[in-house]
Amino acid sequence: MARDTQNGRVREGKRKVSRRKRQKRKIILIVVIILLALIMIPLAFSWSKYEKMGKIVIKDKDVKINQLDSDTKKALEGYENIALFGLDNRSSGNYESGNSDTIIVVSINKETGEIKMASVYRDTYLDIDDNKFRKANAAYANGGPKQAIEMLNKNLDLDITDYVSVDFNALVDAIDLLGGIEIDELSPEEAKWLNGYLVETNEVTGHNSGNVSAGTNVHLDGVQATSYARIRYVGLDYERTNRQRTIITKMFEKAKNCDLLTLNSLMDKLLPQISTSLSPTELLGLAGNVTKYHMGENTGFPFDKESHDVGNMGDMVIPLDLEKNVVQLHQFLYSNETYTPSQTVKELSETIHSNTGY
Repeated sequence: MARDTQNGRVREGKRKVSRRKRQKRKIILIVVIILLALIMIPLAFSWSKYEKMGKIVIKDKDVKINQLDSDTKKALEGYENIALFGLDNRSSGNYESGNSDTIIVVSINKETGEIKMASVYRDTYLDIDDNKFRKANAAYANGGPKQAIEMLNKNLDLDITDYVSVDFNALVDAIDLLGGIEIDELSPEEAKWLNGYLVETNEVTGHNSGNVSAGTNVHLDGVQATSYARIRYVGLDYERTNRQRTIITKMFEKAKNCDLLTLNSLMDKLLPQISTSLSPTELLGLAGNVTKYHMGENTGFPFDKESHDVGNMGDMVIPLDLEKNVVQLHQFLYSNETYTPSQTVKELSETIHSNTGY
């Protein structure tokens, strides 16, 4: 389990008031459902729909990947790995830059159809570009999706070549078009924070959703569910991850049972709010395995971490031994118990320790 310190908790509490007031265009982990909905509609999908999406071409051969050993390469070949980004942009349709306040590695097991997710905390201290150590979310702002993908590959020994980026309204629209979702249990403290986020989410999306009461089998519309997923001050990031996984699972189940008309409406509404490097052929290839897809576990990275100021860059999430964290990530996503970190990851791990003292 990731470590936390008393000082970290104090800083977290001090920041929560100001962060509530910041109008962040986040999707958090739940953006993955938009990709899942997309790859689930081979019958509804058409080239005309594909043209509605934003696209940034990224050639696989141009994406930097570490020198991985043969066993690691073989393990990764059994999975479809895609980077998902939720951007902190105020203007809809801008996918070429902006801080990626949501960074998710999605791993789809080609044989079993199991989908696992690992979110990289946006403030994680990593090398975002040629010995430039910053918060992980700055990679997208500096060089768009390609640099953000390469940041993940370099620091985590991955082989990602494709991405999906989304706008804030996409999640709200998706949940509303699915008829909302039901949460098994909403605690009084969660309800308090959810209702606090409602003001901001309503303002950003132009909706007018009302407050929610604590209880069991609570129905949430798009704005309410998005606000629920953003709660980070009840159990910090650990329980927030559980909430996000719950919403993803609920949406995934509803989307799989939707009729063709609803799926078409979903895509017509959402595709203009999505940007991807995936080609029509790749999308249809993913759709070919839709009957096998099922949601697996969800985690955050780094597993073992420390929250501390780094120079004049402010508070960072510092991996406590990047190398060991990456080993754990490969075990989680790919069940690779024999993974050996590349020389690049070993050197980055040493540099992070040297730069931060952790």
